This record gives sequence, C-alpha cells and structure tokens, in this order.
Amino acid sequence: MIFQSFSLALGQLGDRRFRRVLLLGLALTILLLIAASAGFVWLIGAMVGDDASLPFIGEVTWLNDLASWTSALLMMLLSVFLMVPVASAITSMFLDEVAQAVEDKHYPGLPKVPGVPFGDALRDTVNFLGVLIGANVLALLLYLMFAPMAPFIFWALNGFLLGREYFMLAAMRRVGRTRAKQLRSQYSTTIWMAGTLMAIPLSIPLVNLVIPILGAATFTHMFHQVQARVQSVAT
Repeated sequence: MIFQSFSLALGQLGDRRFRRVLLLGLALTILLLIAASAGFVWLIGAMVGDDASLPFIGEVTWLNDLASWTSALLMMLLSVFLMVPVASAITSMFLDEVAQAVEDKHYPGLPKVPGVPFGDALRDTVNFLGVLIGANVLALLLYLMFAPMAPFIFWALNGFLLGREYFMLAAMRRVGRTRAKQLRSQYSTTIWMAGTLMAIPLSIPLVNLVIPILGAATFTHMFHQVQARVQSVAT
C-alpha cells in the first residue's frame, strides 16, 4: 500500500496544481521568516536601547548594533532549522488542492467535495506549525543526548507527525474528522511507516520542500486504499 501510493504520487509531481501549491507555500514561508527575523531584531534593539551601561566600562553606544547583528545572525541560523517545518505547515493550508488533483486524475468517479473553509485551514495550520516546531525543539535535547541516533529520532518523530497530519487531511475531506481519527487509529502503524518514508528526504536540502506536496498526494492514495479495504471487509 505504501510504495504503491508513493509511486503514484511521485508520478504526478509535474502536475500544474502541484507546482502552484509548492511555489505559493515557499513564497509565504520566506515572507514569514523574513518578517519574524525583522521583528525579532527590532525587539532586541528596542530592549537594548541606543545607549547602555556596562559594569566597569560605563556608557557604550555600540551595544545596540552588536545585539542587532547577533540577533540577526541567530535568526538566520534558526530560519535554516525552521524552514522545513514552517514550509510544511504553511503549505498544508493549500494541500486540499493537491488532494483534489490526485482524485481528479486517479479517482474521477468520486463526487466533488466542498473546499476546506479558510478559517479551518488556518486553524489546522497554526496547530500543526506549533506541534512541529515544539516537537523538533524538544527533540534537540534527544539529539544531544543520543547523537549517533539523531537521524533516526528525527525520522521517527517527523514521520509520526507528517503521517498523522497528511492522513487526516486526506480522510477528513471525504469522511469527516471523527471517522478520519478512527481510520488513523486503526492503521496507525502503516501511517507512521508512510510518514517516515516522507520524513527521510527532509534531510536533503531543496528536496525537503517538495515533501508536503508529495506527502499529501501519497496519503490521498493511501486513504482511498484504506477506505476500499474497509468497505470490502464490511461487505
């Protein structure tokens, strides 16, 4: 199920709607990181002030510049770390279009579904972004404590999060949130394994920016295969 879904998703990467979501998500991510960096630098500069006093030195006027440059460098480093989770979360706002493109090509007999309301998409995006960033920041401790295992911890953690998010995205469009949670629980191991397959390329620069779209397409196929399996068992 996993590799068949992944292969079908990979074969559709050239789809015009896939490219549109990728470019839109990437542009919004860059704008958000630039705005966050500028805001952080401004805040540090405002806290330090134009003039400050240091013990045994007295009043200095260069501390503001030092703090601003240091905070700017820090935000640049953090932006590299946050690029993928932020891009994944923001792109998830538009992944309904990816799922629809998959269904139009591979499941043309399905009835149309209403688009996800912007408010719901924004809420889910904020929640997903918070979970992604929070989990990866906490995982830094595990990376330091178990350095040789860091890649496997990264893949397992993000595989769980990506699988959970993208399966829910695909399933909720068709069966609603409650039923989607039931299916996710029933096939949790398979979903985690598929999510880990998505998480492994997150370590590869540039390739990692395509993962949200590839993941949404893969899990759309997986949902329909799971749904078909459940229906065949029921009959």
